[in-house]
Amino acid sequence: MNNSRAEIKSPHNDYRLLNFDNLTPMYQHYVNIKREYSYALLLYRVGDFFECFFQDAVTVSKEAGTVLTSKEAGKKVGRIALTGFPHHSLDRYAKLLIDKGYSIAICDQVEDSSKAFAQGRMVERRVTKLLTPGTLMDDELLIPENNNFLVALIVKGNSWGLAYADVSTGEFYTTQNTELSNLNSELLRLQPAEIIVSVNIVDSGKVMRPGEKSLSFIDTLPDCFCYSLRAKTTFDLDIAKEKLLSIFNVNSIEGMGCHNLPLAVSAAGGLLKYIEDTQIGQQLTLQLPKNYNLNDFLIIDYQTRRNLEIMKTIKDSAFKGSLLSIIQKPKTAMGARNLQRWLIEPLLDIETIIERHNTVEELVENVELRHDLKQLLASIHDLERISTKITSETANARHLSYLANSLLKLKDISQFASRGKSFYFKALQNMPKRLEELGIYIHNHLTESLPIKLKEGGIIKDGVNTDLDGMRRQIEDDYKWLSNLELREKQKTGISTLKVGYSKSFGFYLSLPLSKSGQVPDYFIRKQTLANEERFITPELKEREVRILSAQKNVEKLEYEIFIKLRSEVAKESHTICQIAKSIAAIDILLSFATTAVNKDYCRPQILQSQSLKITDGRHPVVEALLPFGSFVPNSVALESSEKILEEPNLIILTGPNSSGKSCYLRQIGIIQLLAQAGSFVPAASAKLGITDRIFTRVGAVDDLATGQSTFMVEMNETANILNHATEQSLILLDEVGRGTSTFDGLSIAWAIAEYLSKEIKGKTIFATHYHELNELASQVPKIANFQTIVEEKPNSLIFLHQIRPGGASKSYGIEVAKLAGLPSSVTIRAKKIMDKVSQSSRIILKLNELEKNN
Repeated sequence: MNNSRAEIKSPHNDYRLLNFDNLTPMYQHYVNIKREYSYALLLYRVGDFFECFFQDAVTVSKEAGTVLTSKEAGKKVGRIALTGFPHHSLDRYAKLLIDKGYSIAICDQVEDSSKAFAQGRMVERRVTKLLTPGTLMDDELLIPENNNFLVALIVKGNSWGLAYADVSTGEFYTTQNTELSNLNSELLRLQPAEIIVSVNIVDSGKVMRPGEKSLSFIDTLPDCFCYSLRAKTTFDLDIAKEKLLSIFNVNSIEGMGCHNLPLAVSAAGGLLKYIEDTQIGQQLTLQLPKNYNLNDFLIIDYQTRRNLEIMKTIKDSAFKGSLLSIIQKPKTAMGARNLQRWLIEPLLDIETIIERHNTVEELVENVELRHDLKQLLASIHDLERISTKITSETANARHLSYLANSLLKLKDISQFASRGKSFYFKALQNMPKRLEELGIYIHNHLTESLPIKLKEGGIIKDGVNTDLDGMRRQIEDDYKWLSNLELREKQKTGISTLKVGYSKSFGFYLSLPLSKSGQVPDYFIRKQTLANEERFITPELKEREVRILSAQKNVEKLEYEIFIKLRSEVAKESHTICQIAKSIAAIDILLSFATTAVNKDYCRPQILQSQSLKITDGRHPVVEALLPFGSFVPNSVALESSEKILEEPNLIILTGPNSSGKSCYLRQIGIIQLLAQAGSFVPAASAKLGITDRIFTRVGAVDDLATGQSTFMVEMNETANILNHATEQSLILLDEVGRGTSTFDGLSIAWAIAEYLSKEIKGKTIFATHYHELNELASQVPKIANFQTIVEEKPNSLIFLHQIRPGGASKSYGIEVAKLAGLPSSVTIRAKKIMDKVSQSSRIILKLNELEKNN
């Protein structure tokens, strides 16, 4: 074998360029499997290691940090790229690769290698598990607090169908929409781990802007997700319908709500086919799909979710500093996952919102109930994911034990819930007695200290099965015999250091020091000589060994069979368990809302039928938490989109300098509306809120270098989206529009936008701006009012009081802020002189007034 450095440096990494017949049998087998799973990284079990070859080795080494080396693959082939890691480290490396968007095919040894070696053949191997980012089931690869969504997407013209599921919890949803502009927003809302699309999407063009090259449609989708291409036939409508009917054992898909939505059905079929292909040897355990409409809940597009920092901060995408980080963390994994959904899917139905508020209020007022529920919920395991594992036949004994522990707590949950009056308490008051009995049944089967692996015994208690008990007694008797054998042989031989031992390779043996080997009797048969001892067997010992090992295998086999039967019995209750899990998750979230309300002094919002927004002493929950206690300055707001109530504006022009609190004020109003419709209390002294259908925010903008769009173009795109989709029921929060172009252009655009929002859209709007000239709008448009951030101006400084009061700022304080930033005094003095001359000559307001009179 030639190990020259030149060959090691340049190993073959593309199997397609090599002659297949020149490869050794093992590498031929590897290549055949790799061809079948070409889209995945192939981890190939060789002894105690998982190894990767060719280009996969290069990729795994780069992404997972393993050592890249090479290995001989045949005399005519030479060396090929190789990397690997110990088999017991699979979970660690699989997570590294999955987190980076790779799919993994695990090709394991499916027989005892010694058996294959004895027969002079290669060890049998096959792909036993396929891991893709969107189809994970293993606890080690999932984050308990997060859903792991797989999305299937199909596009036809401007319409699209989408299905998404969390394989680990069984959730399954479908939707269809006729506006292509909504697609990216929905994908960004779901944050899927993986998106499967038809290959024909790659070939479909998009409408080109001037000067653009033609792009495939998939290039227009968010590039932050992992996409997997599938054959067009995967999404065939007729096949999809048949698959839905057969998998869910129904006669019609009407009950799924998508029977008149062909693209949604096609997407659902494609998703099911993909899961079937990836869940090797596992049962498909999704719940019956539910259809939803994008307008079923308060729409919070990606830009708004980002600006309000609901899940993570804008600056560094951190959890700390987000709205989610401020809300008391739910005690269960189900609650934590569903809390995120509640925050991005606030309700539109007033009755349901009020039911949530009723529950929070009961928990706020009942300290004892709140404390008892916290203690109890902390002991409830992840019923959703455990139940899914059971039905998919991947649950181990520990999962069943966790389930049993939780089922035995349902009686206590029911008793606590009986102390509440709201719908969410009533859903937990009548727990099925059979579930408590099931928990006892499971506990009566399983041992206290459970192994992870199912086929190595130690799972089933004594007294469960008479045959199992008999086998165990036989093994105990044989071990007693072994113990007595050691004592007898010590007495016979006079060798006090003689011991009975066992090794996996040689079985049971009699061990004694080399110095005593001359004293062994004739019936001892030498088995092995080591550095300091010799090992012997006797015919009688060999006979007992065969009996013990055979009995142990029978015990392990029978225990496994008993466990599989137990798991199947538990699976019959999986639907009921999932329903209870949802009810527990809901009360857990509402308990989190109540705890947050108590700890941070939130009030119950009053939900109105009208389109009002009246907040007294509102606060930004995150900023308040980051400041010293009591130092946050609260502010109020009153907006009304109805023209019948003239005393309240539908649009506020908010003026004031940078850092004076305008952006914080806008964001806190959006967060208060969102929290109220999610069912939470809100950070304010009082709040009277109508139902909002969408929250729009436009806060700041930067160049989008990837698409060649300037700051101003990004700003205008975002504003256009708002103007084209906002309604009278929307809440619109604008911070600086028109700043990316010349002063006159920007002011003119801002003026026209403000007029359009107030007169045409009539939604509830706050328009923060540096253009204090816009204050003139209040005298011309009845539903526009002026507010300003209060600034105390000192001779050499500005003091920001962070107070919002009626009235418009007379200037923008830009030069004063520049002074505070440390610009040289000569620059700011010169700027002041220039500003005085410009303001005298421009006469913008007079010209606008003259224009209005002429119109």
